[in-house]
Amino acid sequence: MTTTHVTPTGRPETGREVAVPSRPADASGATAAPEQLRLVVAGSVDDGKSTLVGRLLHDTKNILADTFDSMVAASTSRGADTVDLALLTDGLRAEREQGITIDVAYRYFSTPQRTFVLADTPGHVQYTRNMVTGASTADAAVILVDVRHGVSAQTRRHAALMALLRVPHVVFALNKMDAVGWSEERFDEVARDTRDLVEKVGLAGDVAVVPLSALTGEGVVAPAPSWYEGEPLLTLLENLPVARDLRVENFRMPVQLVIRPRTSDHPDYRGMAGRITSGVVRVGDVVRASTLGLGSRVIGIDTPTGSAQEAGAGESVTIRLADELDVARGDVLVVESEADAPDVTSELKGVVAWLAEGSTTPRQRVLVKAGTKVVRAVLTDVTHHWDVEESTWHPADGAHSLGLNDIGQVVLHLAEPVAVDAYSRHRGTGAFLVIDPASGATIGGGMVGADLGLGVQAAGEELEEESEEDWLAG
Repeated sequence: MTTTHVTPTGRPETGREVAVPSRPADASGATAAPEQLRLVVAGSVDDGKSTLVGRLLHDTKNILADTFDSMVAASTSRGADTVDLALLTDGLRAEREQGITIDVAYRYFSTPQRTFVLADTPGHVQYTRNMVTGASTADAAVILVDVRHGVSAQTRRHAALMALLRVPHVVFALNKMDAVGWSEERFDEVARDTRDLVEKVGLAGDVAVVPLSALTGEGVVAPAPSWYEGEPLLTLLENLPVARDLRVENFRMPVQLVIRPRTSDHPDYRGMAGRITSGVVRVGDVVRASTLGLGSRVIGIDTPTGSAQEAGAGESVTIRLADELDVARGDVLVVESEADAPDVTSELKGVVAWLAEGSTTPRQRVLVKAGTKVVRAVLTDVTHHWDVEESTWHPADGAHSLGLNDIGQVVLHLAEPVAVDAYSRHRGTGAFLVIDPASGATIGGGMVGADLGLGVQAAGEELEEESEEDWLAG
């Protein structure tokens, strides 16, 4: 099998397929598996996201020859003089016809140092909700900025969302440097605007600004011109620290299902099944459900491969307890000896990215999904609105509502208490969804207590109308 290489000018060169590089060995001499980084690429329309993704895949030798041949044919049919690397990710017919990304495209590639799960997300404001989907689980983000136009409204929106989602590492890639003759002066000007934006939105993680040209490859894998002393984008991504180890955090496991088979083989079996979002649980630990005051000792941990003495973040397990506590779906199991317990509340205050075509309505009836629990709720108040142009919060008047892609601080009154953490402490139990009860569609993504740097939130009003009470009561 052969693979094809594209020179910086876009002319293909064909050669034998390159073997997968050998992985580094650990101290014992055994082959160590490369660390994985979940990466999201965002930016405005025509900033070059799909081209950058194609360039990364190509220059790391992760494109097969037949795939490249189809890209050459598609580029030729469109009258292009060079190979359009964006075609690698723009898989939908509408995407290729319009030259935009509509859906989230996931790609997987690796280097000797690291494996990557890459999400190429839409840049058009209409599809911001798809970008939120791709960024919600990311360890790092690359936000592209067209250096010719500088920081745009969509750049500001994406930066705010990355801050809201607490993405640990953000790289601003100033693309199309070749179009400005690799002007150091222009790079410095846009980099200053970018750093001002970082300060305004309160990006708390590591932030870098790099120059590159996705079209030619300079600054992506190949070095940038000599005036830039930093690393190329790929080298920077390879050396980013991986996300914090969720196993060292306090134990959280939202209960998905209580298993009671009541068969002749398992007449007394009772287990709480779910996926551990953070921390570690061991046989012998005393755990309790967040809504209960009583605890019980763990007497067994069942996994898909058999019994285990301990289990940690990311694993799906069934936990058996010594006592039959009244645990149900939606409860969150915690280790009793650990501090920093989740809050059990019937009023959620947080930030919501509104994802629905229609705007919010006063005292709107919704469903809220926190962890594995879904409860009826009323959107009682929108207290603040995020101004994308000014990158700041504005208090909302009583008539204010959230429209598609708006970000706002809200208060939700719930029919039943839920166990949640501040999103800044635990991403797994700090996020929630707002759902349309009629259609079942997700209309908002929320983060508990997240405020993008603003610490004051208005209190929600008390429910007064009987019809709302009936709704909350079911």
